[in-house]
This record gives sequence, structure tokens and C-alpha cells, in this order.
Amino acid sequence: MTDPASGFVRPSAWWLRVVFGVIGAVALTLGWIGFERLGRCRPEAIHDSYDVLYYALQLFVLSAEPFENPGPYPWQLQVARFVAPLFTLLAVAEAARLLLAAEIRRWRARRASGHVLVCGDSQFAQMLADRLFADGERVVVVRSEPFGPLEYRQPRYLGVIGDPSSPEVLRGAGLPRAHTIYACTHDDDLNHAIANAASRLIQDRRNPPRVYVQVHDPEVCLSLQARRLGAAGSSRLRLDYFHVDDIAARALHRHHPLQPARGRATTVLIVGNGSFRRALLVETARHWRAQDAGTRLRVDLVAPDAGAELALVAARYPFLRTVCEVSTYDLDIAELTGLAQFTTGGYDRIYLCLPGENNGLQFALDTPALWQGTRGSVFVPVYRQAALAAAFHGDSRHDLLDEVHGKLCLYPVLTHACEAGLIAEDLTERLARQIHERYLHARQQAGMSFGEAPAMVDWSGLPESLRRANRSHVQDIAAKLLNLGCVVAPRHGNTGDASAAGQAIADGIEQLARLEHERWCQERRAEGWTYGEPRDELRQRHPELRPWDELSPAVQEQNREEIRALPDVLSDSGFELIRLTSPVPAPRPGAVDGP
Repeated sequence: MTDPASGFVRPSAWWLRVVFGVIGAVALTLGWIGFERLGRCRPEAIHDSYDVLYYALQLFVLSAEPFENPGPYPWQLQVARFVAPLFTLLAVAEAARLLLAAEIRRWRARRASGHVLVCGDSQFAQMLADRLFADGERVVVVRSEPFGPLEYRQPRYLGVIGDPSSPEVLRGAGLPRAHTIYACTHDDDLNHAIANAASRLIQDRRNPPRVYVQVHDPEVCLSLQARRLGAAGSSRLRLDYFHVDDIAARALHRHHPLQPARGRATTVLIVGNGSFRRALLVETARHWRAQDAGTRLRVDLVAPDAGAELALVAARYPFLRTVCEVSTYDLDIAELTGLAQFTTGGYDRIYLCLPGENNGLQFALDTPALWQGTRGSVFVPVYRQAALAAAFHGDSRHDLLDEVHGKLCLYPVLTHACEAGLIAEDLTERLARQIHERYLHARQQAGMSFGEAPAMVDWSGLPESLRRANRSHVQDIAAKLLNLGCVVAPRHGNTGDASAAGQAIADGIEQLARLEHERWCQERRAEGWTYGEPRDELRQRHPELRPWDELSPAVQEQNREEIRALPDVLSDSGFELIRLTSPVPAPRPGAVDGP
């Protein structure tokens, strides 16, 4: 489960070794038979069986004493004298290949293109590389620890040994031609150094690769995302910071979706103060909002600091209280089974997020009241026990342990956090999707229906050109912040900061809306669009490609609404705008979905 590609050997290499062995056996056998028959004809040349064996072995070094005399020779010997040297040549070639394997791999890595680069010696880095390779990607791994001999023998992926923050090492791993780079060592500062080196190496590329930097502290990760969002306009590099808990929490609801109950409220229980708890609570609320169930999700939060945790999370993510009805119990885990819900119908799902995963696992295994208190499953997140999770949840032939009739689910966080597709849903992608969803809602309120325009479709069906437009809108947030005299920061629920930022937007709404339109026009024209009525996708004509003063009031108001929505878009991801200075004029062109 943690190593999808282990044991992988190309079938062609296996058959080559079989053929190689057969050639050697055939040459030796025919040589033995041939020299025996030659000995019967020429007793003076071959005296006993030791001579037969010795001369048969000499065939593999391209000579044998009996051949110094003229023939004829038995046909077996004629065949052996040519097959044996072939075996010798193959053996020399194979030995050279094994001896030069490191150099060959280093050369292949330097010449690689269109590949994924994974930097780090950590367990997560290895699991990520294995998952990417299993998904069909060409993978180059950079790490400081030497590769083992078996890792070289099995052609799983290419490897480079050295300091992953060194530009020379990264250049030797083909970084300038990679399409994605993952910095996931044990050390956050080393991960940042890798990102810095990558930025210098690819600064001249027209389509730079994506760079994903792992951060081990979730609060620091959120703060760095805020700082990157404020600087995205100054760099074309697609860079994002990620924490494994956030990725795994999103993956949990994709693999185990929580379905609304029929005829009653859906209730979940989150227990403990482990690091996974906050990401799980936020993503559960997002998942429920996406379900559009029409009812609020009931959540019981049990931990010694449950009340304080809810206050912090609700202040950072205001949508939480509109989606969930959260009850807090400042209790120790030993008092958990005394909750009334355990005896009045049970929970639809229980999450056990204790700081020590061994404690959580032991409690889940030794507390039958948990199994009886849920209609669904008890989820126990684990980081270091992915193999134990696989023992519980293998396929039908490899289930080694009982899952308590499906009530117990060990959830390996690192295994699910290395899903490349979810890491790729970075902050830029999530904000761009949210902007598009708000656009859809606004257009529907104005009377448009799905499919009526190219942009009136879900994100998954949106043309890539319009997706890029939304991403450009997100990356231009830095310019908007500069113009407003504001910065983005993790949200703490400070109403004074929010009102100051709101006033800054109100003061500059007209100028920003005008700049937004000009930005959109410039990008459209760069893609070959021209003014024309009516809108024509094939001929790339758009009726709104004209100066701001010539737009209809409705289209102008649409641009204003996109600016007013900026605080709400950011708050959904845990950010807020804080006003620092007076607005600074910084006109920048950019793009959104468009009218």
C-alpha cells in the first residue's frame, strides 16, 4: 500500500536473462558433446573427460587448443564455437551495464524532459515517487542518501545523489525540463532552498513547471500561502505550499463520502486534539456544503480544548457555522462513551484524532462502545502504520485482520496525502474554482442557464483557456492588494481589520473594476480575440472587447462585483484582507471568465 511500484521489473529484461542463460547452457552442452566426438576421431588430441571439460570452457574465451589443427569437426562443435563467444560478448555487455549503471542513470536523468522531480529522503518523498511512477509518470528522484543496489537493479525511476538544494544537482536531475517539482525533505528550510534554486534555474522558461513545497507546521503553511498569494504577481512561477493533513483530509471525503441521512439529521463525532483534527473539521464542512443537502451537519467535538478550538476555527472559516451545527465537549477521551448520542441512535461517523496514533489505535481496538455507537465507521488517522492499515483493508484475498464488520477504518494519512492530483489542486486552483462558482451563481441569478454560454458550465467542463483566465485573476490578487494598500493574512476574525479592508475596496472599486476589464481585454486579445457582435467562439469575437466607457451598466457592475467578492473568496480559504497603507496606483493587466 505504501509502495505501489515495489518489485516492478520490465518483462523484456526478465526474458533477456532467460535467453542469456539458455545460450550459455546450449554452448557448453554442444561443446562437451562436440569434443567427446572429436576425441573418438583424434585420440591424440583429447585424452580424457577433463580435457573435454577444459576445452569446452575455453570456447567462452574465444579459443581452444584443438582448433589449432585443421578440421573437419563435429557439427555440435561447429555450432558451439560460435555460440560460446556470443554468450561471452553478452556477459561482457551486461557486466559493463551493471558497472556503469550509476553513470547511465545520471546521464538519463540529466537528459530527462517532461518528467516529475521529487526531492527528499523522507518516507513521504519515497511514497510520492512510487505513486507517481505507478501512475505512469517519468520520475527523477534527488536525495542525499545513496540508492541501494536493488533500487538500481529495478528500473523504477531515475535517481540522483547529492544536495537537493544545489543548482548543479538539480540541473543534473533535469529540473529545467521537468513539468512538476516536489520539495519534500524532512527540513522545511531545505525545502525552501530547493524552491529558491528552482526559481533561478527556470526563470527564463515560457511555461515554468509547478513547484510544490511541503511545510510540516500547518499554521506556518497557511501563513506562507498568504505571503505567496501576495507575491504571485511578481513571479510567473506556479508555487504552492502544502501540508499533508490538508491533502489527506480532502482525500478522505473523496474516497469515503459522507452521505446525508434520510429522515433525520446527519451527525459525526470528532475526538481528540491531534494535528489532523482541524483539517478534518474544515474539510468535512466543505464536503457537506458541496453536497447541498439542505440541512446543517451536526458535529460533536470532544477534546480537553474543544471550545477553544471551535472558536479559532470558526473565526478563521466563517462558513463553518453556516454549514455545521457544532457542539463542543471539553472532556477527556476516557469520558467519551458517556455522551448521550452513544445511547440515542449513535453517530453516522466517528473520527478518532488523538496526538499519539498508538493511543488512538489502542482505544479504537479496545472500546466496543465506539463500534456500537456508530452507524458507519470509526476512522483512525495513522502516519507511521500504513502497513497495518493495509493488513486491515487489503483486497478480499489479503485481508489479514478483521475490520469489525466494516466499523473500523485505519486511515493512512501519508498514503493518501501523496495523491498528485490533490496536491495539484493548490491554492491558486481552489481560488480560481471558487471565483468561477461565484460567477455561475451570479449569472444564474441574472437569468442565464447552464450551457447558455461557454463559461456557464461546471469547472470540470470549463475550457482550459477560461480556467487559465481564472487562475490569472487569482495571480493578479497581488496587484489588487498593492492598489488597495492591503495585505492578505490568515484570518483571525478581527472586525476592525475587515471593515478597514472593506472601506479600501469601496474607495477604489471604480478604478479596480476598470483595471480588471482592461486586464481581461488584454489577455483576450493576446489569445487572438477581437471585438465583434454577436459572440462567436469559432471566430473568436466578443462584444465586450471595447473600452470601459462603452460597456453597458450591467457589464460594468459585473466587474465591480468581482472586486467586492474578493474578501469572501479569500475568507473561504482562511484568509482576510488587512489594510496597511494608503492605496498605491499599480495598474496591471489580467483575466477572469469575462462577461
